[in-house]
Amino acid sequence: MDLAQFKSSLQPYRALLGFDYGSKRLGVAVSDLMRGIATSYKIIQRSSWEKDLAEIKKIVAEKEVGGFVFGLPLQMNGEEGEIAVEVRAFADKIAQEIPLPVLFWDERLSSSAVERFLIDEVDMSRQKRKKVLDASAAAYILQGALDALHYLK
Repeated sequence: MDLAQFKSSLQPYRALLGFDYGSKRLGVAVSDLMRGIATSYKIIQRSSWEKDLAEIKKIVAEKEVGGFVFGLPLQMNGEEGEIAVEVRAFADKIAQEIPLPVLFWDERLSSSAVERFLIDEVDMSRQKRKKVLDASAAAYILQGALDALHYLK
């Protein structure tokens, strides 16, 4: 689904949920209902598919979610590698359980950009960064998609 198709499939006044996928941790961000601002929400410590899904379903209900944005870790040459295949498979599994529109967003260098910000601008220690990096990267990814949706005619 491209950006225009994603936008046209969204219901009004529903939040978007952004994900920074990892095999051990899943960074989660949520937008406001007007889809203008992304906020880091939480980090799901991955344990089992059932627990991951239950946590995502809980967030979808609590935050009035109308769509998902998954960070797609493309290689620097723009091609998809093994992790991108994992992200797509994970997103497909979720979409089978929670039938909402899904958008994949190029996440190249998102974690690096967020970590650099946390070091340079916030002067956050390595230990504290570890606790917020995945959710912050999810917010960075989601904000990029929100901005693109806003400027799409």
